[in-house]
Amino acid sequence: MSHPRISVRDVMKPDVDMVDGMTTVADALINMKHTDSKCLIVKKRDDNDEYGIVTLSDIAKKVLAVDRAPERVNIYEIMTKPVIDVDPNMDIRYCARLFGRFALNRAPVIENGKVVGIISHSDMVIRGWKAYLDSKAG
Repeated sequence: MSHPRISVRDVMKPDVDMVDGMTTVADALINMKHTDSKCLIVKKRDDNDEYGIVTLSDIAKKVLAVDRAPERVNIYEIMTKPVIDVDPNMDIRYCARLFGRFALNRAPVIENGKVVGIISHSDMVIRGWKAYLDSKAG
């Protein structure tokens, strides 16, 4: 059975919260506009730097669970860097394999060196495959 090609661009969330690594966790959360993405992308310091990522899970495990004050923890202390990123033209089947291989839950989508979105398992399954199956059923 042949399945349609669904790209990361087709299902990614285009709205991304970008934050400076020196920002405190408290300020980052206060300024977070896209909580459905469940992460913050840490900006590059310069063109030779790499992007980082902080998930809400990271904040729960590394700040909340260990009773650290979010006003006293900087993003750079809990971020993952460099981040594994995804090309917007990648087929979601390959993206799902990449996530499995590296135990990822979400990743920034980068095109021409710039973050253009966020992709997660739920985006691939719900916005990708479920949408496809719904269109076939209806």
